Amino acid sequence: MSQSIAKTGPNTSDKIWTRDFTLICLANFFIFLGFQMTLPTLPLFVEHLGGNDQLIGMIVGVFTFSALLIRPYAGRILETKGRGFVFLLGLGIFVISIGSYGFVASLLFLFGMRLVQGVGWGFSTTAAGTIATDLIPPRRRGEGMGYYGLSGSLAMAFGPSLGLFLVDTISFTLFFGICSILGLFAFLLSARIHYVKGQKPLVKPKRWDVYEKTALKPSILLFFITVTFGGIASFLPLYTAEKGIPGIQWYFFLYAMAVLLSRTFAGKLYDLKGHRFLFLPGATMIFIAMLLLAWMPNSAILYTAAVLYGLGFGSLQPALQTWSIENAPMNRKGMANATFFSFFDLGVGVGAIFFGQIGHAFGYLTIYISSSISVLIAILIYLPSLWKKEA
Repeated sequence: MSQSIAKTGPNTSDKIWTRDFTLICLANFFIFLGFQMTLPTLPLFVEHLGGNDQLIGMIVGVFTFSALLIRPYAGRILETKGRGFVFLLGLGIFVISIGSYGFVASLLFLFGMRLVQGVGWGFSTTAAGTIATDLIPPRRRGEGMGYYGLSGSLAMAFGPSLGLFLVDTISFTLFFGICSILGLFAFLLSARIHYVKGQKPLVKPKRWDVYEKTALKPSILLFFITVTFGGIASFLPLYTAEKGIPGIQWYFFLYAMAVLLSRTFAGKLYDLKGHRFLFLPGATMIFIAMLLLAWMPNSAILYTAAVLYGLGFGSLQPALQTWSIENAPMNRKGMANATFFSFFDLGVGVGAIFFGQIGHAFGYLTIYISSSISVLIAILIYLPSLWKKEA
């Protein structure tokens, strides 16, 4: 492993695609690919081990809660221990935990390893977003975060479909081994990045310093949006199977293609127009997509929902992340990213667990009706921002 070399300050040129930015995007792609391959397949694995919808929701959701608990700590030590230390530690934990799934023989052990994986995910994704922020010129931050987000979107394009294909042809043990190797690729690439030094705070942070206040509003909006993601990732494969609708692999592919498309222009629009130009159109598309999934009489409607959801989420996620970090002090960028991803995790976790309960009690259709209500709440919270000078 090569030795990380610390720079003395942030990137000062207007160039986005530097060597280090390319490396962090590649590393992000591989870690997200390994993760995305497990999203639609883990519920199948839980069923294979004898679990029901309630257990699926709990096992999927508990991962996000362990990530949520670790993120504030990760945000703090990004400034004290350094970006590279946090990122490589998180990647190492992720690789070991996801590889262990292949040797799981009980739901209790799987539950425990999901907690461990959440710790690795919390460290690695908080660090990766902060590293990308360090490397992007401030004037082009919206555009750069959009490009950075493309690496995760590419993984979304191929990961779920590839995962569903592989579990049909190979054992779960080999499948999770492949996911672990992808995380190892991310680790090796990350070891070659020249990391920017964090700026230590002028005063010692308080013990309960667990969020960045400038990132709070966009993070709350993100929470109500990503609740919908928990319902889709955990239960859509089971819902389509129940309704006898084929083509779930194409749903994830079309969704990711739409995300890719939106991220080619959403970041630039944010730099030019701000979040006011992106939030309401994006949230409206997600709202319509949830209603279409609740209805879903055939594959055509499923695919239409995939495109709408992808365009909406692909526009909102980088816009909300840039909004979260742009007003934070330089020594609080790591904590701003931690706040943003904490609410992302909380939304996915709450969605998976809550929808597991209501889906078990009332059927899968109610999951997507409830999801549309969550998006409507986000829109209502956002509306006052249209009339404020500073949002």
